[in-house]
Amino acid sequence: RIREEGKDTIPEHRYLYETDVEISLVGGSCKSPIESFWNGSSAMYILQKAVSVHESDSMEESRTDDAVYAPELLPKESPGPLALSVGRAKQLISLYTMVQNPNMTCRGKSDLVVLPPLWVRCDGSDPQHTCWIGAEPLKAGNKVTGVNIYMVSCDGPTADKTRFANLEELKKEHKIRHHSSVVATKGFAQYELIAAAAIEDTLAESESNIYVDITWNGVDKILETPPLVSAATLNIALESGDPRSPVFQLYRELQFLLALAEGLKTGVTEWPEPSESESALKLVQEFLTDLKKKLDGDCVSGNKTEREKIKCDTAAVDSCIKSIFGERGDLDFTEQLWCKMKGVSSYQELIDCFTLVIKSLELGEIQPWIHQGSSSCLSQLIQQSYHGRMEDVPLSDITPVRMLLEIGLEKMKKDYVSFFIGQELATVTYLDYFISTSVDLQEQVHRVQKLHHMLEIMVSCTGLLQFRHENLFPLTQICMQYYKENPLNEKHVFQLPIRPALVKKFYQNDNPEIWKVEISSGHGQKEVKTTWQVSTNAPVEHGTANNSGLFSDSTVNGSSEERLYFITMTQCSQVQFT
Repeated sequence: RIREEGKDTIPEHRYLYETDVEISLVGGSCKSPIESFWNGSSAMYILQKAVSVHESDSMEESRTDDAVYAPELLPKESPGPLALSVGRAKQLISLYTMVQNPNMTCRGKSDLVVLPPLWVRCDGSDPQHTCWIGAEPLKAGNKVTGVNIYMVSCDGPTADKTRFANLEELKKEHKIRHHSSVVATKGFAQYELIAAAAIEDTLAESESNIYVDITWNGVDKILETPPLVSAATLNIALESGDPRSPVFQLYRELQFLLALAEGLKTGVTEWPEPSESESALKLVQEFLTDLKKKLDGDCVSGNKTEREKIKCDTAAVDSCIKSIFGERGDLDFTEQLWCKMKGVSSYQELIDCFTLVIKSLELGEIQPWIHQGSSSCLSQLIQQSYHGRMEDVPLSDITPVRMLLEIGLEKMKKDYVSFFIGQELATVTYLDYFISTSVDLQEQVHRVQKLHHMLEIMVSCTGLLQFRHENLFPLTQICMQYYKENPLNEKHVFQLPIRPALVKKFYQNDNPEIWKVEISSGHGQKEVKTTWQVSTNAPVEHGTANNSGLFSDSTVNGSSEERLYFITMTQCSQVQFT
């Protein structure tokens, strides 16, 4: 019944089986609860213990009582999924296996349907600390020929490497269990290269992370470092806005742009705090005075120091990374005006600034230069001033906000285009989607956000991983292709195939986050696997009998702490129906 109801869309609710079991169908974009140790079918049944109303009330009362004595130990969220006993899990797996067996006399021909795999959460109460039991149908066309049964056990966390398995013993056990004379081994390791989880002296957290997945054939020993002939994939998930980033000032500039866009949409704009140095109005006054003194009508500020200040303020790039984010030296009048006005602290100050500019244009005191193709309202007024006649623009309602948003948008688009073209990472044609003016202002701002996120990724990979053009170019193409088809998503993991030698120096002396060996024998439908892995994160989110001593094996030596690992073992056995 669940399978039928989930044909078109995965049901969001759980189903109750008998009185003690909850069943949910997981698939599609849902995060798999077993992805850390199994990567089979996308759709699957997850079975767990159902919580009765009485138990739920008891748990709530218990938590309330505990709060009196140990509030710091209270969980911030709900206790999470609950596990069934190993005995109950085995019973459910047996029922599932019988349902899939075409030889069962209780089933008619019309009932022969291949169901998704089924996994049951277990409480680890047996000697092996079993945390999952799974069953996966084996198929030949539309016919079920058997079932793979998986037993997953979990131990730890521990820093005691004497509790780790011996590879030769694992291979020997596999051969005996599956009556095989030849086995193959495959290794997998995941190393965290850059983790921006905590900023110095703060508790601020970020989802940013750069890690590498490495796979290789022929494992010689447990926890061996992957050979350079391995296949590697770089995984990048990066949140913008890290204060340590060399493009942080540009990020702040973007945030003001977003505030203006929101103000245009809602009618309420959040203005920045007034600057401790010069106000935006004073900066604009000085800027216009400087331009008035120029007999040749040159729009660039009069002295080199001021030019450098604008450039640096615009690009916001520190010395270590100037080579990859060049300073633009072609800022036109509206772009320089944006640099002065991005610190405007009130709606009235915004009006005052634009009033000064428009008055100077009307009186012919300035004849500024602007980029060809500039289409902002202010650019149009400047073009009209060349001919001595300007239309009247009422500086009221949302008009001043829109005018500032337009010049900021044009300026920032050119900043990003300058980077990607300057570094030969993209062509103007390829960037056209991101800088197009054929969509409304809100969508244009959204696409500029995408450009900034891609810039942050390139800057991080260049500054932190010392990537060169040969690596940055394919990564740029991957990011741009994704963002042409998807909305902004800073949690998305961008993946780039690389050679392990490119990042080896970052992990060769480090401990892996995950290390796994897969021992296999047989081929096709007859293939069976034994997997042994260690991981720094628990492979299960439901409680087991052996996780009460969390970090109990932790050993601290000065400032360094031994890496704690959870040990997970997955064993497979087959039930053949034919």
